[in-house]
Amino acid sequence: MNDPHTPWNHIRGMQPQSFCDWPGHVSAVLFTGGCNLHCPTCHNAGLAWHPEEHPLVGRETVLTHLQSHRNWLDGVVITGGEPTLVPGLDQLCRDCLDCGLPCKLDTNGMRPDVVAELLEQDLLSLVAVDVKGPWSKYPELTGKACTPEQAQSCLEQIFALSKRYPGRFAFRCTKVPPLSEDDLAATKTLIPTGMELTFQDYIPPRPH
Repeated sequence: MNDPHTPWNHIRGMQPQSFCDWPGHVSAVLFTGGCNLHCPTCHNAGLAWHPEEHPLVGRETVLTHLQSHRNWLDGVVITGGEPTLVPGLDQLCRDCLDCGLPCKLDTNGMRPDVVAELLEQDLLSLVAVDVKGPWSKYPELTGKACTPEQAQSCLEQIFALSKRYPGRFAFRCTKVPPLSEDDLAATKTLIPTGMELTFQDYIPPRPH
């Protein structure tokens, strides 16, 4: 029977190579299932909310690929869904590092304690954090899964981590339809001094 406590029973997809998920790196991308938000503009909605509909990608399959391509891969991107929900995420990172490949984590920032633990263990080279918009817009942007107070508390902890671990964080915001130009400008002011916020154009997901 599958053990839900091992991270390898939460990998629901793998892209063998990517030239855009980690700027400047050729990376393999691992997709975890499940999410703690319910953003109406989500591009991986099926993966995030119905992970059981996607077959698991086994540990042996992933590690065989990483080991056999380690000479031309520059790293591994762990994304989702929301990867910080995965139990034993530290072990997943270690298995990738054992293949000689550094790890980048994509996260919505709602579990800063998990991010902190991974950084303390020196398991992440880069953390890419999605800042959805101004705190006041978080209920609308997350399908009412997050209050303004929760967003501010979690993201301010993430911002504090970015100061403790310089060079390890990247912040980005997708210009989804609910965000006005004023919202985008307000979002930019939330980012710590000296850090950049990258804006991404929104491309509507394909209908299922």
